[in-house]
Amino acid sequence: MVRDDLLPWALADVELGDSTLEIGPGYGATLRALVDRAGTVTAVEVDKQMAERLQERYGERARVIHGDGASTGLPDNHFSSVVCFTMLHHVPTVGLQDQLFAEAFRVLKPGGVFAGSDRLPSLPFRIIHIGDTYNPVRPDDLRSRLGQTGFSDIRIDVDGVRLRWRAVKLGSAGSG
Repeated sequence: MVRDDLLPWALADVELGDSTLEIGPGYGATLRALVDRAGTVTAVEVDKQMAERLQERYGERARVIHGDGASTGLPDNHFSSVVCFTMLHHVPTVGLQDQLFAEAFRVLKPGGVFAGSDRLPSLPFRIIHIGDTYNPVRPDDLRSRLGQTGFSDIRIDVDGVRLRWRAVKLGSAGSG
């Protein structure tokens, strides 16, 4: 489903380029599909056991880092694309989500794209997250927050219960 439906939909018209950063790969379904369609892939996973598992499974095809997507420690202007899929709602506060957006912007090369997807807020989605973090992003809020971060050419699309976005970092290597 991830390889055949989610990623093709979420990444329609998105050029990943030669170096992709995935924030929050979780158990790795999206990482498994990304390594087949991207140049080099780096993944940052906050859960230490998940990161170790992903390193064991994909370490020859991707660089996996145990760390925080809102503060990766990766170099400025390094990646041609940053992606995240069905994970923003797990970031507990708006402030931390905004830090994640700022981090994506910082590590992107000028002309690079930040793209991804998540689920729309709904009662069924909330119910499956009882006892878990549930902080979904509304499409209109996402557009303004990405713009406030500095992104341009922001596109937000809604399809049923899911949303996708694409935003570009404009500027030169010295700006940001």
